[in-house]
Amino acid sequence: MYFQKEAMNKPQSHKTNESASRAKECDAIPDTLLGDDIALAAENMEQILSSPSYSLAQEDFQVLARQEMRGVRMLLELGKPELAFLEDSITSTVIVFGGTQVVDRAAADRRLFEARRLRDSNPDNDRAIREVTRSERLVEMSHYYDSARAFARIVSIDNQCDESRHYVIVTGGGPGIMEAANRGAFDVGAKSIGLNIKLPAEQQPNPFITPELCFQFKYFALRKFHFILRAAAVVLFPGGFGTLDEMFEALTLRQTHRMQPVPIILFGRDYWSKVIDFQFLADSGVISEEHLDLFSYAESPDDAWKQILHFHKNMEEGVRNGQE
Repeated sequence: MYFQKEAMNKPQSHKTNESASRAKECDAIPDTLLGDDIALAAENMEQILSSPSYSLAQEDFQVLARQEMRGVRMLLELGKPELAFLEDSITSTVIVFGGTQVVDRAAADRRLFEARRLRDSNPDNDRAIREVTRSERLVEMSHYYDSARAFARIVSIDNQCDESRHYVIVTGGGPGIMEAANRGAFDVGAKSIGLNIKLPAEQQPNPFITPELCFQFKYFALRKFHFILRAAAVVLFPGGFGTLDEMFEALTLRQTHRMQPVPIILFGRDYWSKVIDFQFLADSGVISEEHLDLFSYAESPDDAWKQILHFHKNMEEGVRNGQE
């Protein structure tokens, strides 16, 4: 009985609150007609024109930044680079992935010098001692920077002379191997692409990317999409988590036939064979034996480029034979 009474009382209470609210509003009605106040109307007009609601939706950055507008932002990240690639007649790309820490010899030597100086001032610091070892290894690996730069020169020099640009180098736009590849294209006056990403630790684009082909992404998914869309080859130089991520994504897309056939080339067999035992994966039965054919190794820039050309020549011959 108590609950019935409470339920019956609720609508009445709600109506009472509404009546009080209306009474309060009515009490606030001015004695004069505000629409006749020219100065007040003029002031209101200024507020209308300066209100964010009156700006064009495409220019309202506060709205675009809202969580509910994520889909619109993703669509923009899909469309903006696409328009630029079409305007520059870019028909195919060669992706170059690799570590940010694999720098040129001069930079690697400077890092080693600083590591040794720090170790000498802290001889009992295990971390400082470890950093010297790491820096020495990066000096040894600096030749990969030179190889990535040379590879990009070879790829770029003969493939941007026509109206359509083929095999345009595309990188993540950052330092290390990415810088080397963009730099190689820059060396021969060719265009290259940088797909940079907004990170918590701000990553600046390297200075060798073609300015109108340097993009900053918020969403990794859209960035990855643009990497793959026009890819004619994927070349992976030694790197860390990011490089491994891109490598396995490319291999998975090829394994599942979710992207176009492309050569996936691991540059530096010695490095990659220590990082991943692909044969063990096949022997364990977790990948098929034929999946080992999804990638190959290269030891020189010329070798990597020849593999790419050979792959596409075989693809074209296969298409022609199929048509016949």
